[in-house]
Amino acid sequence: MAFGDGANDAALAAAWNEFCDRLKAAGTHAFKDLNATSDVQRTDAFRFLTQNLGQAFDLALETRDPRYPSIHAFCSPTRKLGGDCADFTYQQAWIDGESTYRITGTRGTARFFNLTVQGARPSGPHVLHEPFGDVPQANLFGHQLHVESDGTFELYIGGEQRGPNWLPTTAESRKLFIRQGFDHWDERPGRLLIERIDMESPKPMPSVAQMVDACEWAGDFVTGLMTSWPEFPFTYGGVDGEHPNRFPAMEASEADSKRGRTALNMYWELGPDDALIVEFDAHEGLWMVTNMGAFFTSMDFLYRPVSYTPSRTSIDSDGKIRLVLAHDDPGVHNWLDTQGFDRGNLTYRHMLEGQPAVLSARLVARAQLDGALPPDTKRVNSSERTAQLWERFNGVRGRFPL
Repeated sequence: MAFGDGANDAALAAAWNEFCDRLKAAGTHAFKDLNATSDVQRTDAFRFLTQNLGQAFDLALETRDPRYPSIHAFCSPTRKLGGDCADFTYQQAWIDGESTYRITGTRGTARFFNLTVQGARPSGPHVLHEPFGDVPQANLFGHQLHVESDGTFELYIGGEQRGPNWLPTTAESRKLFIRQGFDHWDERPGRLLIERIDMESPKPMPSVAQMVDACEWAGDFVTGLMTSWPEFPFTYGGVDGEHPNRFPAMEASEADSKRGRTALNMYWELGPDDALIVEFDAHEGLWMVTNMGAFFTSMDFLYRPVSYTPSRTSIDSDGKIRLVLAHDDPGVHNWLDTQGFDRGNLTYRHMLEGQPAVLSARLVARAQLDGALPPDTKRVNSSERTAQLWERFNGVRGRFPL
């Protein structure tokens, strides 16, 4: 048997070839002006593409049938997308507004837990590429979830209301988005399973039409992630690309409220002999700072100190937190590694109780850093840094199946 002997060989080949052409074209965006020309940053752009190529057809085909739902791990230490936070886990499941779903599992000990029903994507250039852009319809936070004494729970999505653990859907509902946020390294994620309650038969094998559609969806996906990042947040996300090393004013939207967080991003540029001091008041609530690359992906949070939360941060005697962004280890506790990048993005998130902080940043000569910090700034020696990195390594491994 050869090509052409099957009734739909030509349609399948055309769809696949089109996807491959779009993937090839997507790679040319690794060389955009917004990405630095160093080998490490150019390589990282292709890594961004290949990491997400690995989930393109998971999203487009394998988990896409809402009649046979599956919870898909969206980001991890080896898969970054969409301004991901280093101290979050992200999962999604495709659903529809007609079915009733049951989620079972454990709550875990993550300080932040949020499950959101997402509705239809609006149209327009201000809407991010799939699978983003959905409008939050209903959500549930960890403190609202009824959990049994053994840490387990059962949650229903759609259909008639069933007890306290229930979220409604509408005809436009099409996705669940699950986020868990962590503070301490010993916090562990909840483990969740999803099912449609009236499944009666095995999942059908993919049809020709579904595969053709999946190739188109995956092509849109790889094209969107290479063309939308970092342009989209610069254009629509309030990120000031014209004034590096300066935080813009924070503006919270209604969608942010439904997601249970506010976020602020600073575009930074750092010369080889520079350091950047980020300063803000210690404050209530769960906050997170993540250092990201040019394409708005978290840096290597498994092996490097590129993220901070309240429990892992040293506070100076004047009540302020000072994070030091530097290319090499400055010997201070609150070091933000650049992993060799000379430009990137730093994102602050605030959720739960309290109010977000006002952040400032100042560029100093690396050689003058010690004099620019308070005398009581917490220092670490090489063995203490190694212990800090091991604690991070083990903590992150506890959040992901590594």
